[in-house]
Amino acid sequence: MKCINKWGAVCLTALLSFNTAGCGEKPAAMAYDPDSEVSGFRVVTQDASQIADAFASGLCVVDGDINVDDAIVDMADATSAGLFDLNSHQVLYAKNIHERLAPASLTKLMTAVVALKYGNPDDVITATSNVNITESGAVLCGLKEGDRLTLNQALHALLMKSANDAAVAIAEHIGGSVEAFAEMMNEEARAIGATNSHFVNPHGLTADDHYVTAYDMYLIFNEALQYDLVDEIIRMTNYETVYYDKDGREKQLSFHTSNQYLTGNYKPPEQVSVVGGKTGTTNAAGNCLILLAKDTAGNPYIGVILRSKERGILYTEMTDLLDEID
Repeated sequence: MKCINKWGAVCLTALLSFNTAGCGEKPAAMAYDPDSEVSGFRVVTQDASQIADAFASGLCVVDGDINVDDAIVDMADATSAGLFDLNSHQVLYAKNIHERLAPASLTKLMTAVVALKYGNPDDVITATSNVNITESGAVLCGLKEGDRLTLNQALHALLMKSANDAAVAIAEHIGGSVEAFAEMMNEEARAIGATNSHFVNPHGLTADDHYVTAYDMYLIFNEALQYDLVDEIIRMTNYETVYYDKDGREKQLSFHTSNQYLTGNYKPPEQVSVVGGKTGTTNAAGNCLILLAKDTAGNPYIGVILRSKERGILYTEMTDLLDEID
């Protein structure tokens, strides 16, 4: 399905609720409310003129399954998936794209969006005792109370290492607390139209009322890619840096990407190159993956899979999905 043209929806203002001071008119109902089973898409207002830019301007729009019966794409072991052409705004594949699911560490893309919107990469973060996450299986980069590192360094640990302690450090630095930062995440999600998502933490470790949809992950990743630092980090295969403990002593940090396409363990279709993305795995979420890919002409696409059974199957499914790119 194709995105609504930016100026094609000339009747949009009839759908929006605007209560101009002094006019005394009852506002019209909003067609896409935040509680809809289909995400509300983006609505941008121009305060000076009280005119709304068309929602979904420049975005892919889909309200149901597309090409799910196509035998070329085998998604039998994945709960939800989507493939989005960012240039033509076409949805090439969609399965259960608005089903609410646990996102695991794909959450961290929303964390990065909020961190870069309200912070500066050169900000110095001081870790609190809350970075001491003891949950079994939680990925950590080894932060301790009093450690100091920049937001830039923390974002590398967040997106490449998928470090949950880095996520907590970022959240407390930007929001003052994990809870306050989660509210910022939800506010930003609503602002970009991801109205079928809800966050209670910055890392994606399993929690009640913490969920996304595959469509919302497309919106969130698309927003994250507007930040040059995110675009840079997701392409990296290795990272090394030095930060400092509470006494000013140097500490080394070194890690590799978890993206198995970038490590060479899996190969995309011949006509596709994988730029980068984010992985995520928990018992509740299964295996999740979102990618930025390009065709031979350099046109960009986003592919996302939520709740696949295991990592090997996940990458086989993603390869099948990317093969839909001509």
